[in-house]
Amino acid sequence: MRAHYFISTFYKFKHVANPEQLKLSLEELAAKTQTIGLIIVGHEGLNATVASPTVDNLNEFKAGVLQLLDLTDLMFKDSEADVMPFRRFKVKIRNEIVTLGTPELAPDTEKNHHLSPSEWNNVLKNEKDYVMIDTRNWYETKIGTFKGAVNPKTDQFTEFPKFMEKNNFAKDKKVLIFCTGGIRCEKGILELQRQGYDEVYQLEGGILNYLKEYPNDQFEGECFVFDHRVAVDQNLAATEKYKLCPHCGQPADTPVECKRCDTHTAICEDCATLTWKQDTCSKNCAYQYELHPDRKGERQILPYQSED
Repeated sequence: MRAHYFISTFYKFKHVANPEQLKLSLEELAAKTQTIGLIIVGHEGLNATVASPTVDNLNEFKAGVLQLLDLTDLMFKDSEADVMPFRRFKVKIRNEIVTLGTPELAPDTEKNHHLSPSEWNNVLKNEKDYVMIDTRNWYETKIGTFKGAVNPKTDQFTEFPKFMEKNNFAKDKKVLIFCTGGIRCEKGILELQRQGYDEVYQLEGGILNYLKEYPNDQFEGECFVFDHRVAVDQNLAATEKYKLCPHCGQPADTPVECKRCDTHTAICEDCATLTWKQDTCSKNCAYQYELHPDRKGERQILPYQSED
């Protein structure tokens, strides 16, 4: 029987005097509650996606986070999955909890031009004079985005400021920005305001918060997430369509049976065009198959697969 996981994504911009001590405290809390996941910690706060085997475990972990940060409330974006999102629990200490390349920019208010999902929908359905920009990376946008959104086609978030400078949208035009869970927009909006945009608004809680209230509405496709679920569908359930491409990490839905080890998996459409990748299930198999096409290897267990 496959395990079930209760998942929560959250972030908080709040000064952390001792990130190393917070890291140790989070590791103790995770061990106590059997929680796995990834948390980025810095002096400006924390950014997390975690998973626990029961609702009680997850609630205990969330309560512990609130206590550690001396908070009474936090926006937790919750979901469930039969896919193991992470293999272990890990805390990384970084200069920025979401990397824009501007550590000097950090929100100093709870809400900076946030639009709730209902307010966001109202603009999309009833207004015309605005530009909506997807702040995510190009491979995230390939499997889903909002109707009519501009795709900057960036490789990483640090390229977003230059994209805005280069395109030079009218500074007095209403600009809407969105991302997966909201954290990139918290910094992105500060950068746009620094560039002189007066009417810029961000989707509160990102796509994950929007889909909770408005599935199958203005967002089309699925939402990429940075764990072994790969993406979530319109109902926030782990995708049944996509896997992670074993060669490059992009969302993948092109089926392949590895010619070296007979593992069934999927690769992305880009890797499917490359001869040395299109018939293998991993970088190692691709390398070994190219060297010795006549040799077989053992079937592999990929991160999103069970052994049965």
